[in-house]
Amino acid sequence: MRTVAIYSHEDRLSTHRLKADESYVIGEQGEFTPVGAYLAIDEIINIAKKHGVDFIHPGYGFLSENSEFAEKVAANGITWIGPPSSVIDSVGDKVSARNLAERANVPTVPGTPGPIKTSKEAEEFVAQYGYPVIIKAAFGGGGRGMRVVREGDDIADAFQRASSEALTAFGNGTCFVERFLNKPKHIEVQLLADNYGNVVHLFERDCSVQRRHQKVVEVAPAKTLPREVRNSILTDAVKLAKECGYRNAGTAEFLVDDQNRHYFIEINPRIQVEHTITEEITGIDIVAAQIQIAAGASLSQLGLLQDKITTRGFAIQCRITTEDPSKNFQPDTGRLEVYRSAGGNGVRLDGGNAYAGAVISPHYDSMLVKCSCSGSTYEIVRRKMIRALIEFRIRGVKTNIPFLLTLLTHPVFIGGDYWTTFIDDTPQLFEMVSSQNRAQKLLHYLADLAVNGSSIKGQVGVPRLTKSPDIPHLYDAEGKKINVLNTPPPTGWRQVLLEKGPEEFARQIRQFQGTLLMDTTWRDAHQSLLATRVRTYDLAAIAPTTAHALSGAFALECWGGATFDVAMRFLHEDPWDRLRTLRKLVPNIPFQMLLRGANGVAYSSLPDNAIDHFVKQAKDNGVDIFRVFDALNDLDQLKVGVDAVKKAGGVVEATVCYSGDMLAKGKKYNLDYYLEVTDKIVQMGTHFLGIKDMAGTMKPAAAKLLIGSIRAKYPDLPIHVHTHDSAGTAVSSMTVAALSGADVVDVAINSMSGLTAQPSINALLASLDGEINTGINVQHVRDLDAYWAEMRLLYSCFGADLKGPDPEVYQHEIPGGQLTNLLFQAQQLGLGEQWAETKRAYRDANYLLGDIVKVTPTSKVVGDLAQFMVTNKLTPDDVKRLANSLDFPDSVMDFFEGLIGQPYGGFPEPLRSDILRNKRRKLTCRPGLELAPFELSKIKEDLQTRFGDIDECDVASYNMYPKVYEDFQKIKETYGDLSVLPTRSFLAPLVIDEEVEVTIEQGKNLIIKLQAIGDLHKATGIREVYFELNGEMRKIRVVDRSQKIESIAKPKADGHDPFQIGAPMAGVIVEVKVHKGSLVKKGQAVAVLSAMKMEMVISSPADGQVKEVLINSGENVEASDLLVVLEDTSLPTEK
Repeated sequence: MRTVAIYSHEDRLSTHRLKADESYVIGEQGEFTPVGAYLAIDEIINIAKKHGVDFIHPGYGFLSENSEFAEKVAANGITWIGPPSSVIDSVGDKVSARNLAERANVPTVPGTPGPIKTSKEAEEFVAQYGYPVIIKAAFGGGGRGMRVVREGDDIADAFQRASSEALTAFGNGTCFVERFLNKPKHIEVQLLADNYGNVVHLFERDCSVQRRHQKVVEVAPAKTLPREVRNSILTDAVKLAKECGYRNAGTAEFLVDDQNRHYFIEINPRIQVEHTITEEITGIDIVAAQIQIAAGASLSQLGLLQDKITTRGFAIQCRITTEDPSKNFQPDTGRLEVYRSAGGNGVRLDGGNAYAGAVISPHYDSMLVKCSCSGSTYEIVRRKMIRALIEFRIRGVKTNIPFLLTLLTHPVFIGGDYWTTFIDDTPQLFEMVSSQNRAQKLLHYLADLAVNGSSIKGQVGVPRLTKSPDIPHLYDAEGKKINVLNTPPPTGWRQVLLEKGPEEFARQIRQFQGTLLMDTTWRDAHQSLLATRVRTYDLAAIAPTTAHALSGAFALECWGGATFDVAMRFLHEDPWDRLRTLRKLVPNIPFQMLLRGANGVAYSSLPDNAIDHFVKQAKDNGVDIFRVFDALNDLDQLKVGVDAVKKAGGVVEATVCYSGDMLAKGKKYNLDYYLEVTDKIVQMGTHFLGIKDMAGTMKPAAAKLLIGSIRAKYPDLPIHVHTHDSAGTAVSSMTVAALSGADVVDVAINSMSGLTAQPSINALLASLDGEINTGINVQHVRDLDAYWAEMRLLYSCFGADLKGPDPEVYQHEIPGGQLTNLLFQAQQLGLGEQWAETKRAYRDANYLLGDIVKVTPTSKVVGDLAQFMVTNKLTPDDVKRLANSLDFPDSVMDFFEGLIGQPYGGFPEPLRSDILRNKRRKLTCRPGLELAPFELSKIKEDLQTRFGDIDECDVASYNMYPKVYEDFQKIKETYGDLSVLPTRSFLAPLVIDEEVEVTIEQGKNLIIKLQAIGDLHKATGIREVYFELNGEMRKIRVVDRSQKIESIAKPKADGHDPFQIGAPMAGVIVEVKVHKGSLVKKGQAVAVLSAMKMEMVISSPADGQVKEVLINSGENVEASDLLVVLEDTSLPTEK
């Protein structure tokens, strides 16, 4: 037997066309709509006659229940595989079916005696029988044209929607109304009847698990149906078939209420989607039987006698669809990038267009493949289905597999006690664990990198390190190699902290006979030298070795400050994940973070409760010591951070910021100033006093004087000193600091030291050798440095072109962490050749501002003003003279307003008044006092709605940097967790045939090889990039951003912005319900979309006023096309 397939133009790539022996398109391109082609009866029959077709099987959609089609097929001498047209007429609509049941004395659900045409008739039925009711399309099925209406609902609107949907799907909008049963089961009986009056049943299927009246999971036989009820239903099904003279395959459908009373619904005069599970439990090929019966065979000839038909075990079918359960089962369209199916004993797949590269169209049903599993018991089959669903890998479109897995593991499904509205009644089913799609997302990033190059801001060129960095070996005192991965690291100071608490920890540090060291390599050193770009991947790689090599260190500075936002902003990784990862790998050394007082880790003041919340998360996730400072040494601002750390139970290191050369004559930041600030910090209460020399301007003599004076006044106060080596004197200064009584000084690993970073650890150890104990193993530090020497090569694309120390720092006072960034910014602004002038302008800007303490964010104010002056060729006198007419950078305006705090000595006048000139107020109090507390629970709820799985750390990130956090979430949604990529692969494109191994979790590795980059598709600007992933070909489509393509694509909605309403899927706009200026409320309909043979109301996600409507009725749209833009406007109160 040869097969002939027909297809629409839009379906020309469909699998059924390719598998048939012959295939023919229905009509000319554009002659029919995508659905209309399959409803074109005359055209289909003409194709059949033209090509000598003997039989027509209508399948289970479109014209399969159309009596006119059946009649015309027969009239043209072609055998119809199905019941004759007269039988279809007698059972094919639900009203006729009720009449049939009445003749056969089979019970039915109360309903209208015939079809209704108006909503008024529906309202009259409700008045007689009450709610709830269900409106159903009289012709068709599959959940189309159905609406449940409960008390309080708009029955007129529901009737209009059901009728319109039925008309679109089936060409007939006739509907009827019936009583809606509460929690009924949907049981259907598979029937076969020959042409000689013989009818058999193939037992029943439980099709109760439905959504939108469309079956999702089916089970055969029904697990919980009492024997006597089953027998009654089977008997009635056969009786109904004989009463109407049924022929061929069909299904009698029943509802069973909670009292086990059954009601006949209808006979479906066709094969059903779920016939596969009946075949599995009976061993009967139903489609083959259909063909043979149509050819004239009797049931007895086929061996289909009722007493010979038995069931064996159970079978379950899951319909795998391209729908997104998290978005109310919104159908998804697009290209299947990956398709890998399940298999094994008792697993059957009936696939549609399920293959890599297939395009899922918006024109047809969203079902991708039917997965049927069979076995000896219900439980065995359930578990087998779970295993099969997990084996599927489908990428490129959303699927309902996560939902199916949740459904199959729900206690109700396990017990078999589901009902027709079980899904709607069980919101827990939507608490799904979705597929992470990690590999495919990483390929998208690598493909974009291959086509467009790196988009990491500040990157120049590619890494100079071309191999994987080596992890150095450590050896113990006996020369034996230390297995750092399997040997617990030596006990460190963190054990003292955890066992004794902050107070005793500080006391023991003070009592230590020597000076301890803090390594800044993991934070300030790479911030100063490499633009803060070192990734968690490389920190984690060296962390176990560091835990052993630096076990005697006071702390590792590894978090906070600029590293927090840069992690999200440029490295596309979660700073909290970094903290947790490193904490797990280094359990013995305390971690220190940098906290900007009342700013947290942001650049401006936040409400006090946001600081408290942030610090608590930091402490809970691994931070031990908090270096708290304020950029202006504003003690009111400082106290906010100090108090937050105390509440969280952390170690407080309240810090005074050291600015300029205190030995310079006339400097306002002199010894008396620092002693006065220290007195106030001691009164405030701190475990450690921090002295933070950001620019490296603390000369050895100043260190001796300052540290010695504080030590003399406060003999029990632990002192921790931080500096930068910008002038090349840091080793000397820190040596003197240690000799003068400092308990801790900051250093960096040799290859990450010097210049604008901290002094070299080995150089300082050599300077202190024989005089002061540091508790550090010198050889281990040397061994550790080999790794960081390679890191300088790996991150060479971010290194500043600094040749040596800059003694001019005593004049310009640019902080070490800012100097490299300022140089880069100057180059970006075209001021690179004027770098010397920029440094002079920095000094001038500082004095214009009143000679302020310079550390983030005040250093940014000075830098912005300096670049403003150089760009506009302004002298200090010009700035003073023109201040009331210049438009200054926002950071300068914020400073003069008082948003950063109150500078020592006050603001310079009249410059402040001239710059603000009534544009801004003049704050005289701490900015945070004027800020309302954040509603943390509301913020968390909003983030969960927008981004899904959210914890308190996410809330803390959002509070610090809302826009940065939102952008990070978008990157993560697109590319997944990029922190798992090796750094070279993150920064530099793979070359053809280059292979990289990526560990996405313990024991799960991806082997990725770039194979080819396709030619540019000039019309779209797209290139196809080919990879081999674990030996399997993957193709990724990437827009080449170097090409200028004239695009007529509609703008896309931002899915995280509630004021942008996008198309939930591709389709046609049936109706636009709003216009510019309309006031809408959350949940109000703004448009109606028709897609995949159903209508969908698009609702507003927020209250607002319509700012713009970008679509018209009848317009085709793609998924996520921007339809309506709202403004956040207060709605009038209803009276």
